[in-house]
Amino acid sequence: MAKREFAHPNEMHKFVGQEIGVSDWVEVSQDRINRFADATGDHQWIHVDVERAKKDMPGGKTIAHGFLTLSLIPMLNHQISHINNVRNGINYGCNKVRFTSPVPAGSRVRARAKLIAADPMDKGGVRLTNQVTIEVEGQERPACIAETMSIVYGA
Repeated sequence: MAKREFAHPNEMHKFVGQEIGVSDWVEVSQDRINRFADATGDHQWIHVDVERAKKDMPGGKTIAHGFLTLSLIPMLNHQISHINNVRNGINYGCNKVRFTSPVPAGSRVRARAKLIAADPMDKGGVRLTNQVTIEVEGQERPACIAETMSIVYGA
């Protein structure tokens, strides 16, 4: 997908209510899941025990951690859009996160972003609120729906 570019943070209010774009597909491999388990200390068998998952999991595969799915959002958002003339920006958090469907190991996911608010802040900042939906290729139901927030400051 082509990355959408915006001229300046103070123009983002014009795009509230619009879909900003869709990222490329990214594979969630077992190796990525294992590395996330190592980084977080969450080695629950549903994520890392491939042999047990073959017997005991629906679909016979391990599944990605919900927080792994959530952690892909910054990378996927980077594929979706870029705001020019930004001095700096910060992650401001999430208002709401729901993990609505599992991501089986080996699946491909992508993000779909919609701008739902662009609120002016002090010192030339704009607080952006996006609804980000993580879709799983071949699945009707998304894996994650998150309302994410960031603050960007114009240059």
